[in-house]
Amino acid sequence: MLSDVKTIIFDFDGTLHESISIYAPAFRKAYKFLTDRGYVKDRQWDDDEISIWLGYSPADMWEKFLPNLNRSVREQASLMIRDEMSCLLHNNKGRLYEGSLEVLNRLKSKGYVLVFLSNCRESYKDAVRNVYGLDRYFEEFITTEAYGFKPKHHIVKEIKGRLDHKIIIVGDRVQDIEAGFLNDIETIACRYGYGKEEEFILADYIIDDIRELLKGVDI
Repeated sequence: MLSDVKTIIFDFDGTLHESISIYAPAFRKAYKFLTDRGYVKDRQWDDDEISIWLGYSPADMWEKFLPNLNRSVREQASLMIRDEMSCLLHNNKGRLYEGSLEVLNRLKSKGYVLVFLSNCRESYKDAVRNVYGLDRYFEEFITTEAYGFKPKHHIVKEIKGRLDHKIIIVGDRVQDIEAGFLNDIETIACRYGYGKEEEFILADYIIDDIRELLKGVDI
């Protein structure tokens, strides 16, 4: 599946990073903040329910989750999630999928250009970049926040002309698959992440483990 590929664009959360370990407690903390102030009704959230929002930009997540919530309150809750995730990351509570660093290292060593593209804030990108030592693998780090939270397919359209061809995109949500499909770029869907099967209809390949990327690679 990586035949003739020069550049691999990787999503991060749900593709390389098992993000629910830090996102779920951060989400619950923010929801309690909203509950305590009477903005929402108290309820319990399981990880599967919370994981629905992984892969969305903060703006899109809140617009879909609580569209009628006051904008300033929404921003408070969003920043609370950001800060709690950063705290958990720096306290070693985050975790990469088994094999993620092995895959990145081997692809890098074989000459692939690796690009990080995430629907996240710059601060989150900086945190994971530091905590996991991602500078060893990625040539470029791109967040949707740096592009005004434009959809990924718009960003890929802007950047693809300066990337070494042939390009392939690896991700676990429909936003990643659309970024490839709408730009005539092949995509690899990660079934082990947080997307549902219907999100992968337009994917060119589907994998069940990040290490499957190494199949067919001369390593």
